[in-house]
Amino acid sequence: GAFRFDECGEPGFVINTPLSEQAICVGTDASYDINGSGFGGFSGEITLAATGNPAGTTASFSVNPITTPGASVLTIGNTAGAAAGNYMIDVEGTSPGANPRTRSLSLDVFDAIPSVPMLSMPADAEAESNIEGESDWSLSGNVALVSDYRFRGVSFSDGDPALQGGIDLAHSSGFYIGTWGSTISGGTQYGELELDVYGGWSGDVADGVTFDIGLLYYIYPTENEFANLIGADTDYFEPYASIGTTLGPVGATLGVAYAWDQSALGDDDNFYIFTDFEAGIPDTPLTLSAHLGYTDGVFATDLSGNSFDWGLGASWAVTDSLSLGINYVDTEGPGVEDFTDAGIFFTIGYSM
Repeated sequence: GAFRFDECGEPGFVINTPLSEQAICVGTDASYDINGSGFGGFSGEITLAATGNPAGTTASFSVNPITTPGASVLTIGNTAGAAAGNYMIDVEGTSPGANPRTRSLSLDVFDAIPSVPMLSMPADAEAESNIEGESDWSLSGNVALVSDYRFRGVSFSDGDPALQGGIDLAHSSGFYIGTWGSTISGGTQYGELELDVYGGWSGDVADGVTFDIGLLYYIYPTENEFANLIGADTDYFEPYASIGTTLGPVGATLGVAYAWDQSALGDDDNFYIFTDFEAGIPDTPLTLSAHLGYTDGVFATDLSGNSFDWGLGASWAVTDSLSLGINYVDTEGPGVEDFTDAGIFFTIGYSM
């Protein structure tokens, strides 16, 4: 196995607001702070839209789209003619190739100044309302067909196509858990399936800067009787962390991962550091990407014990859910056919 940070689940984002409930009198504007942050290396733009505001009112964003990590202010204006009542306003965020996210907001409109009890909500009732709405949680999934399962320049499918898919559960606080799997050609020891389980936290740590940290567990559930007979251990842990920002129109990520000494690694360790760049071509569904990584340890592809890998890619968002990709991948060291040789590979993916 090898480190699977970039591929374990599709990159995505969450949107949240510190204050999800507002109460106003007619003629007064209501404002909500909207924050957007990415996870899994997401660094694209989020387009915001609001529905459910009172008839005759306006819903506008101070910044739209926002670049993660980023913020905008939703203002509900022109409320002089709004009818009194409670309104649930849904704020949806969309980005090509990523799962859409929705955040529900509450707006109470009064035609007279209400008494204090009408404006207040007991803490228990507020917590119950949030639980019932379940608006802080988002569940997403993804499937993909790749012409060759490549990671850090190494083929895990022996040069053959692979079927992949994952499920992610994210909370608006930034915490997430997920699982991702792929068919492989792992030989006598690893079997025919890789299953990754991971969890972590992703969120804004400064203006325009997002941080992602978590732990991955690699499982090879179809390891065969030969591996069991010789007592080979194939499963192992690997923590990871990355920091992301934007450099003009380019999203940039710098990440590290370290697998400590474990029996599945031959009682050796592995250190990996990488950087990714991504930029959308304005007014097109095309996104360009570049990757550079460095390995020092058991997973190095060069006999020296350390190696570089690199790649260039392009993706086309056919719809908000369907995407096509092409990547050139290469690595330092001997070019073994269908294992470490350079090549151009294709992906078709669907996110839900």
